[in-house]
Amino acid sequence: MPVTASDRPILQNVQMKKSAAIQNVLLGVGAVVMIAALVFLYDKTQAVDLRVENEVIERLRELKEIDGRWDVDVLRAGLEPDISALQPIDRRPAAERALRSLEEAASKKPQSALGASLPELSKAIREKANLIEEFRKVNLEAKAGLSGLVGQATELGAAAQSSSTPSKNRIPGLDAMVNRLVNAAPLYYWLANESQSHVIEGALGELQALAATMPEAQRAKAKQALDAGLALLKHKAAEQQLVGRLALLTSGPRLDSLTIAFNRELETTMQGKELFRVYLIAYAGALLILLGWLGAKIRAANVGLEHRVQERTRELSDALRHLKESETQLIQSEKMSSLGQMVAGVAHEINTPLAYVKNSLGTVAEKLPELGTALNEAENLLGLLQAGDEAKADELARQFSLVSQHLATLKKREVVKELSGLVNDGVYGTGQMAEIVGNLKDFSRLDRSKVNHFNLNDGLTSTLLLAKHLLKSITVDRQFGDIPEIVCSPSQINQVFLNLITNAAQAMENMQGTITLKTRTEGEGVAVDVLDNGKGIPP
Repeated sequence: MPVTASDRPILQNVQMKKSAAIQNVLLGVGAVVMIAALVFLYDKTQAVDLRVENEVIERLRELKEIDGRWDVDVLRAGLEPDISALQPIDRRPAAERALRSLEEAASKKPQSALGASLPELSKAIREKANLIEEFRKVNLEAKAGLSGLVGQATELGAAAQSSSTPSKNRIPGLDAMVNRLVNAAPLYYWLANESQSHVIEGALGELQALAATMPEAQRAKAKQALDAGLALLKHKAAEQQLVGRLALLTSGPRLDSLTIAFNRELETTMQGKELFRVYLIAYAGALLILLGWLGAKIRAANVGLEHRVQERTRELSDALRHLKESETQLIQSEKMSSLGQMVAGVAHEINTPLAYVKNSLGTVAEKLPELGTALNEAENLLGLLQAGDEAKADELARQFSLVSQHLATLKKREVVKELSGLVNDGVYGTGQMAEIVGNLKDFSRLDRSKVNHFNLNDGLTSTLLLAKHLLKSITVDRQFGDIPEIVCSPSQINQVFLNLITNAAQAMENMQGTITLKTRTEGEGVAVDVLDNGKGIPP
C-alpha cells in the first residue's frame, strides 16, 4: 500500500519512538553491565581480613612448638632415670585447642590449603598425643623397675657383706652378680642395647637360682629385685618401640609443609588483590570520563526540560490549590453535620429537664392564689386581734372561722407538700441542665488550653453523657482501667470518641446491642478499645 504525504509524519513519529525505546534499553543494559563490573572489581579489591590468617599462623606455630616439646620430653624421659624427677607438662589440651581453632578456620575457607591438609595433620597430631601418653606410662613403669632393681640389689649386696652375717651363711657369687645388676641396669635404661639386656637377663637368672639358698628375709628382697628387673626389661623394650613409632610420625613435616603452603597462598591472594586494585583504578578513570561526557549531554537536555517542569509545576500548583479548597469545604461540611447531630442530641437531652421546670413553675403559679387568699385572711385576723376590745366578738369569731377554713383546705389539699415537691422537681431539672452544660463544656474544653494533661476515662464518661440519646436501647460495658493522664488535645480526643461511639451505635440493627469501652496502660502510653457487636463492614 503506497504511503501518502499525510502518513509520513505518523510513520516518522512511530520510528522515533521505537528508536528511543531501543536506545533506552541499550543504555539500561550498558549501565547494568558497567555497575556489575565496578561491583566485581570493588569486591575483588576488598582488604583481606587477616584476623583469621593470623590466627591460623599462630596456631600452626603453637602446634610446631608443642610437637618439638614432645620430642624433647621423650628424650629427657629416656635419659632421666630418677622416678621422682619433675614430670613433663601435659600439652595435649593445648594441642586440642589449637586443632579446634584450625578446624573452625578451615570451615570458613574449605577450598584453601588449610582445608585440604588439616585432616591428615589432625590425625597425626592426635596419634602422636596418644603415643606420648602411652610413652609416659611405660617410661614411669621402666623407671620404677630400674629404681626397684637397683635398690633391692644394693640391699642384697649390703646384707651379704655385713659383718653381722656369719661367713658360713654368705652366698658365693652374690656380690659379683649384684655388681653386674647395679652396673648394667642404668646402662640398659640409657642405651637399651641387647648386650646390656643379656647381662641383666643372665644376672637375674643367677639371682633366681641363688634365691633358693637364701634366708627368708634375703629371699624376699631377691624376689622383689627379680620382679623389678623383669619389669625394667619389659617396659624399656615397650618404650623403645614407642620411640620408634614416634620417630616415624609425620606431624612435624606436615606442620612445616602446611605453614609454607598457607603463607604462599596468602601471598598469592595479596598479589591478586593488588592487581585488581590497578584494574579498579583504570576502570574508575574510564567511568569518570564517560560520566563527564554524559553529564554535559544531560545538562544540555535539562535546559529544555526546565521550562516544561516549570509549566507542569504551575499546573500542579493550581490543581493542588483547588484540591485544598475542596478538602476544606468537605471538612467544614462534615464538621457542621457532626455539630448538628450533637446539638440535636443536646437539645433533646435538655428538653426533658426543661419540661420538669416548666411544669413545676406552672403548677406553682396555680397554687399561689390559694396561698395568697389564706395569707390575706390571716392578716385580717391578726388585725382584729391587735384591735383588742374594740373588735366585736362576732366579727372576730367569723374571721377566725374563715381563716380556719382556708387553712383546713390548704392542709387537706397538701398544698405545701405539693409545692415542695414541685420545687424539688424544678431544682432537679435545673441540675440536669447544669450537668448537661458541664459535660458539654468538658467535652469541648473551650475554657482550657489546646494541649493539656487529660485522663481518657473522664473524656469517655463525658462523651457517653452527650451521646446518651443515641444509647437509650444500647448496653454500654465500661471496662475502664487505672490509667495515667496523657498530654493531648482533650477536645479533639473527645471528638474522636464521639465519632467512634456514634459509628458503633449506627452499626447496631434496630439500635440494640452492646458497646464495650476498654482502657488500659500499654508500654509508656494508653490504649482505648471501642468494640461493638453490630453487623460490621464486609471484608
